[in-house]
Amino acid sequence: MKIALLHYSVPPVVGGVESVIAHHAWLMTNAGHSVILIAARGESLNNHIPLARLPLIDSRHPDVLAIKAELDVGRSPPGFGQLVDHIAIALHPLLADVDVLIPHNVCSLNKNLALTAALRQLNQEAGFPKLIIWHHDLAWATPRYRSELHDGYPWDLLRTDWPNVTHVVVSETRRHELADLLHIPADRITVVPNGVDPTHFLKLGPQTQTFVQAMRLDDADPLLLLPVRLTPRKNIELALHILAALRHHFPHAALLVTGPEGPHNPANAEYRRRLLALRDELGLRDTAHFAAEHTTEFLPDAVIADFFRLADALLLPSREEGFGIPLIEAAIARLPIFCADIPPLRELGRDDVQYFSPDADPETIVLMIRDRLNADPIYQFASRARRNFSWQSLYTQRIAPLLDAVRS
Repeated sequence: MKIALLHYSVPPVVGGVESVIAHHAWLMTNAGHSVILIAARGESLNNHIPLARLPLIDSRHPDVLAIKAELDVGRSPPGFGQLVDHIAIALHPLLADVDVLIPHNVCSLNKNLALTAALRQLNQEAGFPKLIIWHHDLAWATPRYRSELHDGYPWDLLRTDWPNVTHVVVSETRRHELADLLHIPADRITVVPNGVDPTHFLKLGPQTQTFVQAMRLDDADPLLLLPVRLTPRKNIELALHILAALRHHFPHAALLVTGPEGPHNPANAEYRRRLLALRDELGLRDTAHFAAEHTTEFLPDAVIADFFRLADALLLPSREEGFGIPLIEAAIARLPIFCADIPPLRELGRDDVQYFSPDADPETIVLMIRDRLNADPIYQFASRARRNFSWQSLYTQRIAPLLDAVRS
């Protein structure tokens, strides 16, 4: 499917709508669609996402600003119709082979009403692309715009339900505002929130991204981090039992053990084999992850720091520690800490972490973890944000089905 995304400007012009358009363009392209950007200002995203630059669709073009100054005081100047025709003529060839046109905000705001009118005019022609009007802001529902809006054409274009279009808004609040404005049922309006790309937001390095993809760490909820070498004194078998029990409460829980085998004791190789066998016995092959299975190289501090940013909690069931650096790292990363009650860790954590005996029943520890996370609004919101507001999940759950529905 060929999709055109239309706005006054696109990146590198800075703006919330511009950022959303860029993410949509990448997601649609990665899903196999052909995407073109249509804007007055900005740049093509790459060779596969070109930009068709049309100066007259800008919100800041001198001719547009001159017309807007008249419209804002309630006068429709003689040049308005001519500007509408010029924009329509410029758009027409660009849309000849487009299947779906998605204008962002240009049918919602009065920044360039000639562009809005040109789209309305073209939408009545046979063969015009399917139109998905994406509403971020609504001029008629926003007090700061009301002095610029007046009854009649062209201002009413922003509060009229155009025929044969799909309306999309970015929130439930906007859905109810738009339904009231257009006098249509709310269920005719699709909600597609804006999102965040966790990988870029957290600035995860290339090596970390490889681990995340290989182990599907972005599916973990919660992700428990155990940054230790594979040696018996780290009591990793308890962590595996904890994970097995925790998954009864959090079905998507996962564990990441970052270290390789301890380098100084040949028995550590046998310990690793026992851990992998226990993992299989507990049915945790896809959820208990050992970085040592994916690399034999030393993990740089930057990758470990990335893992701390990704994790939801630190789990440290060690029987012996000389100091306990992971507690300090977790504290700086603002992670909740669940650790063995041994003197060095007690000395570091004082009353600010949650302790358990290295010989405790795993279910007892799990209840501690469950209660702590369930009572933590930061974790709860983070979990919901990852599940519902990552760009990839939004595309899979909302945007792709929307495009399929429009195409059919």
